[in-house]
Amino acid sequence: MRVLGACSLGGAGHWIPLAAVLGAATERGDDVLVVGPPALADMVRSDGFTFAPGGEPPEAAIAPLRDRLAVASAADAAVIGNRDLFARLAAGSMYEPLVEQAGRFEPDVVVRDPCEFASAALAARANVPMAQVAISLARIEWGSLAVAAPALDEHDTGLTAAIRKAPYITRFPELLDPSPFPTTIRFGGPTGGDDRPLPDWWPGASGPLVYATLGTVLPHMAAALDHYRLLIESLRDVDARVLLTIGRHLDPSALGTVPDHVHVEQWVDQRRVVAEAALTVCHGGSGTVYGSIAAGVPVVVLPSFSDQFSNAGIVEGHQLGRVVRPEARPGERRPLGPSDRDRITAAIAAALADTSAAQRCQAIARQFADAPSAPEALALAFAER
Repeated sequence: MRVLGACSLGGAGHWIPLAAVLGAATERGDDVLVVGPPALADMVRSDGFTFAPGGEPPEAAIAPLRDRLAVASAADAAVIGNRDLFARLAAGSMYEPLVEQAGRFEPDVVVRDPCEFASAALAARANVPMAQVAISLARIEWGSLAVAAPALDEHDTGLTAAIRKAPYITRFPELLDPSPFPTTIRFGGPTGGDDRPLPDWWPGASGPLVYATLGTVLPHMAAALDHYRLLIESLRDVDARVLLTIGRHLDPSALGTVPDHVHVEQWVDQRRVVAEAALTVCHGGSGTVYGSIAAGVPVVVLPSFSDQFSNAGIVEGHQLGRVVRPEARPGERRPLGPSDRDRITAAIAAALADTSAAQRCQAIARQFADAPSAPEALALAFAER
């Protein structure tokens, strides 16, 4: 079977779930081609896949939308992200290069990142079966389709309905993520990636490892350095070894002097880090939150935009860590700032001391691990093929 994998903007959080399913296709002997933004090339190839560049919007077009996400209301942010950025701007740039690649590859099926809509339009027009691989909670992705629908139906009438009917493949267990998609297929087991131990960046130190990250989108925002400096200050008095990743877009020297127990890297495969971490401190992106929980690691969530507030609610509701939200008047949106520093430090210390949160994460991690394998999920999604 010839499998076309399609990934949109968003980096590792969008690619890693897709890679697990595409890896299953490769293992069973399928021919897999991945099409995505050129910036994704190194990551995809390092995971062993054949990559063909698609199109992506110019940074000058993306930047204003991305910077509005952090201050817009929840309703406005949903329109900016789902309709304006992914369904119109990104899909419009991706469609023609994707059609060209597909014409040469002649896929039997399409497996897509839920935010990559050009591949859904291609599949619908060519009558090629498709499936999407979740990057977030099912109810969030179902609702995102409703928001994006006006733009999606510009690509192809009925495209929203076709996406909703297609198999929905997710690693998230039903306990955390009941799904409205009629064909929901859950899988677990290994996600692949680099499983080497981390280097000893803290020689002589033996405290717990805290993984601190703000994902792959925020580093491109205008206020990124302010967010990282706040995070560093919040970790200054925490008795732990800290690994802070800031993304390839930023130069670590821009952060200035950091405490001795904080080691900064642009990029480390998350799957390596959570295998050793005692706690993750993050913005609340789905890939980081659920990747940590799947490894049995509690999280401290500092939500800023998009689905981060919903993910924070899951963490809070299931007592899987701590959440620090910006303090603001009703209807007001503001990012976390220096006045929140002590609250963040206290949340990190409390989460490190909370053995019950770790136990709950480990119990949920067993649900992740006990789900059907990725090859089984892929077989179910395309049984007729």
